[in-house]
Amino acid sequence: MSDFRAPLDDIGFALAAQADLAGLARLPGFEAADEKLVAALLDEAGKLAGEVLAPTNRAGDAEGVALENGVVRLPTGFDTAYRAYVDGGWNGLSFDPDYGGQGLPWTIALAVQEMFEAANLAFSVGTLLTRGAVELLSHHGSPEQKALYLPDMIAGTWSGTMNLTEPQAGTDLARIRTRADRAGDGTYRIAGQKIFITYGEHELTENIVHLVLARLPDAPAGVKGISLFIVPKYLLKEDGRPGARNDLRCVSLERKLGIHGSPTCVMAYGDNGGATGFLVGEENHGLAYMFTMMNNARVGVGVQGLGIAERAYQQALGYARERVQGRRDGRDTTIVEHPDVRRMLLSMKARIEAGRGLTYAAGAAYDRSRAHPDKKERAAAHLRFDLLTPVVKAW
Repeated sequence: MSDFRAPLDDIGFALAAQADLAGLARLPGFEAADEKLVAALLDEAGKLAGEVLAPTNRAGDAEGVALENGVVRLPTGFDTAYRAYVDGGWNGLSFDPDYGGQGLPWTIALAVQEMFEAANLAFSVGTLLTRGAVELLSHHGSPEQKALYLPDMIAGTWSGTMNLTEPQAGTDLARIRTRADRAGDGTYRIAGQKIFITYGEHELTENIVHLVLARLPDAPAGVKGISLFIVPKYLLKEDGRPGARNDLRCVSLERKLGIHGSPTCVMAYGDNGGATGFLVGEENHGLAYMFTMMNNARVGVGVQGLGIAERAYQQALGYARERVQGRRDGRDTTIVEHPDVRRMLLSMKARIEAGRGLTYAAGAAYDRSRAHPDKKERAAAHLRFDLLTPVVKAW
């Protein structure tokens, strides 16, 4: 069973009851998020999820991805689905209108993301990383970097990645060895290898903006000596459009137990003299900046779990309604009539509803932390979001 129906009624209820959507729409800058607009937006997102993304899910699992002559080939239909995603403006729902975003509450973007993750996780995990990269650059990029990168990343015509993990370091970032040398012209030469880079190479977008943690030769030891760099797949020309290929490449793809349609890449930087990188913020403060993207991804992973749980529940319910087992009153019965099966389905449904309410409440806390007119309310909402972020991922 590969069909998916967006749970619009359940999503609408959680937005109203747990996120207080009406209250969010009264905050400065969120006035456009009225009930009618949000309902229409969610309806269109549900159609894209069910009619465009979900049909590509099986192809992603069955075909997987392949690396051919340095080019990553994605499963059938992913390119068409991505064009529909970009044409609909779905990547920019919650981002700054000054850079092409729509300025809606992040909570609404989470609700849309839930539907897309449920429809095709392998497809949507790439867009999750791009949105996280946009969030990072929005907070920590220079005005020039924002002007160069944010419009295309928000539009989805460029994508973004997170480059932390290395073969010898795992999640112990104090041990990373990727090197950054000052080039003398304000740029840096990046050399090293990163592993587990989601959508590190593909042909869906015109450019890929890699956010790379690396260490300067004179950096302090440990995590205090990590800097963050923008390392684009294609260097930008004077007009801001992609130009020459940077010194980076995907050398292999990881073999995984699941989400086969998502390319998880081993990336090599600087095999031919050093990839050109551009410092984000100050030297040796990179890990602090990267936490912005990591926290965004933590909530995003929670939304992935929520979406997959909803998809699993729908397929379990559909199977239970079709699977014949036993007879009652002279007729065949399906297992959905068995009390213990009903108990299991209702338990699944309850956990999903709890997870959805928790996730949207966290999103609403973040929205209030950036838009509430009262400073104390913003601070309290920020603390609540910090508390709920790991809980959302854990649930």
